[in-house]
Amino acid sequence: MSTPLDPFHDPARLRQALLPLRDEPAGAGWNLAEIADAVNPATLVDAAVLVGLVPRPQGTHVLLTRRHDALQHHAGQVSFPGGRVDPGDRSALEAALREAWEEVALEPAAIEPMGYLDPYATITGFRVLPLVARLPPDYRAVPNPGEVADAFEVPLAPLLSGEQLVSMTGTWRGRERNYWEYRVGPYRIWGATAAMLVNLGRRLGASI
Repeated sequence: MSTPLDPFHDPARLRQALLPLRDEPAGAGWNLAEIADAVNPATLVDAAVLVGLVPRPQGTHVLLTRRHDALQHHAGQVSFPGGRVDPGDRSALEAALREAWEEVALEPAAIEPMGYLDPYATITGFRVLPLVARLPPDYRAVPNPGEVADAFEVPLAPLLSGEQLVSMTGTWRGRERNYWEYRVGPYRIWGATAAMLVNLGRRLGASI
C-alpha cells in the first residue's frame, strides 16, 4: 500500500518536488559547506546518477548497486548507477542514462525521467547531479561484472521517512565530519547515496 512518502502515491506531487528537466540545476552542491575545506568548487568533476524508482504493489522501491571492489572511486560501496559526465554526453540526463546502460544494462527507452535532485559535491571531487526516473516493474538489471558486483532494490518509504536513518561521525583529512547512513538488511547505504536519499525525502516534505 502507498504511503504519503511513497513518490507514486501522488506522481504529480513528485514531479513538483523535483527540479525540472528543462533546466539543469546550477551550483556546486547543497552540502558544500560541510566539505569546503577539502574540495575546490572550481575543480569539481561533473557526474550524474540515476535514482531509479520502481512502482511495486507493496510500495515504491529504489534500484541500487554495489560497486566492484576493484574500482578506483567508492569501491565496494552501495550507490546509484552513474559516473562522470563524458565529453560526448550532451547533458547530465544523457550521462545518467548512458551509465545506467553501461553498468546494469537498463534500456534508455524503458527509463522515464521525472526531474532532478539538488547537485551534491563529494569529498572525492565530483559534482553529482541525481536524475530521478521511473522504471517499469518488469525492468531487468544485469550488472556489468567489471563495474558492479550486485544490483538490488529496497523499499523507499522507510528511507524517506528517516525510519532507517542514522547520523554518523567520521574523520577525514584531520577533521570530524557528519554523514548519514542507512542499514537495510545486509546493505550499508551511506555517504553520497544516503545524502541523496535524504535530499529526495526533504523535497517530498520529510522532516529528516
